Formats: sequence, C-alpha cells, structure tokens
Amino acid sequence: MADEVILLDAHYSMFGMRVRLALAEKGIEYEYREENLANKSPLLLEMNPVHKKIPVLIHNKKPICESLIIVQYIDEVWKDKSPLLPSDPYQRAQARFWADFIDKKMYESGGKIWKTKGEEKEAGKKEFIENIKLLEGVLGEKPYFGGEEFGYLDVALITFYSWFYAYETVGEFSIEQHCPKLIEWGKRCMERESVSKSLADPHKVYDFVLMLRKKYGVE
Repeated sequence: MADEVILLDAHYSMFGMRVRLALAEKGIEYEYREENLANKSPLLLEMNPVHKKIPVLIHNKKPICESLIIVQYIDEVWKDKSPLLPSDPYQRAQARFWADFIDKKMYESGGKIWKTKGEEKEAGKKEFIENIKLLEGVLGEKPYFGGEEFGYLDVALITFYSWFYAYETVGEFSIEQHCPKLIEWGKRCMERESVSKSLADPHKVYDFVLMLRKKYGVE
C-alpha cells in the first residue's frame, strides 16, 4: 500500500516551504492543503492541538509538527533517497544547532524589520545583519552549508531567501552589501528545481508583508 502523505501549509510560510522542499528533494508525492490561518480547519486543530500552527505533515494518518522536526522525519523515513542530514554525529549536531539559531534569532530579528517601525525596526535590522553575517561565516567558502552537497541546513535557511526582498525593501538595506557570499549561495540553491518550485515568489511575499503591515497598523 502506498504511503498517504498530506501537508497542511500556508503558501508564504518559510517553515512550510521547508517541508515542501524536503519532500521535493526526496521525490515524495503528497496532497497539499492550503490553510486559512485566520480560520483554521478542524483538521489542523485536530492534528496540531498544542500549537495550532502549520506546517503539519500527516503520514498515514499520523501528524508530525514543527518544520525542522518534519524535515528530520522525512529524512529518516525516506532515507534511501538523497540524505539531508550529515552522517557524522558532530556535523549533524552542528547543522541542528544552526537551524535552531535560524528559527530563534534570525526569524525573530527579521520579523522586527516588518512588524515594527522607528527605533525598534532599526534595532531589528541591526540584529538581522549580525545574524546573517554569522551564518555567512558558517558557510565559509563551501558551495553549500554541508559542503559539496545540498543538505539539512541549506533546507532550513534557503526558504528565508524568498523573504529577503521584503526584509530589504521594508528595512531599506541591501543583504548583498553585507553578505555577498550568502546571496551567491542563495542563487546557487535556486538553480535546483526542488528549491525553485518550492519557494514563494519574493515580490508576492513582499505584497503579503505589506498587507500584514496594514492589518497590524504598522503602516
């Protein structure tokens, strides 16, 4: 019997994009269900009663929540196809550490850029630049974070690439000016079909952000 794979997601979510990307990398067929986060479906509330958030992967009627955990689950279940996590325990731990850094530090500072204004926005921009500089240092001279092969940490970060234009436009700064190697890495990743078809259009993300800014009264 074939696996039943359903993804509860929202198109512009960088966290949902991660799961779409991991599924694409593994060549897994799945049913995509777009969630209205202002009116969450009974299925989402049933499958993720703790956080009530997307993405949720439902594999043979069993839910897996939180994007990084889902990506690791996909890598473990479909391990015969293009491994994402490094085989070396130390490298695997480091990849998980920096993925956690992205979710805690980079996401938070990026959010400040478009959710706030004035001094708070400027502080968020400063933090964001510091964070991406750290990540560029981790990348170093390698083509991908895991070395020669596209992997877990690349999946964790590249989905933010579709939000870079929104951060830059609202924050009035250039990421490439501060982190040229990170932008080169982003362009390299975008050459992969799995990445290009999984990420939302940056200009549409920007329009979405403008809508949220008006909704939250930031404009």
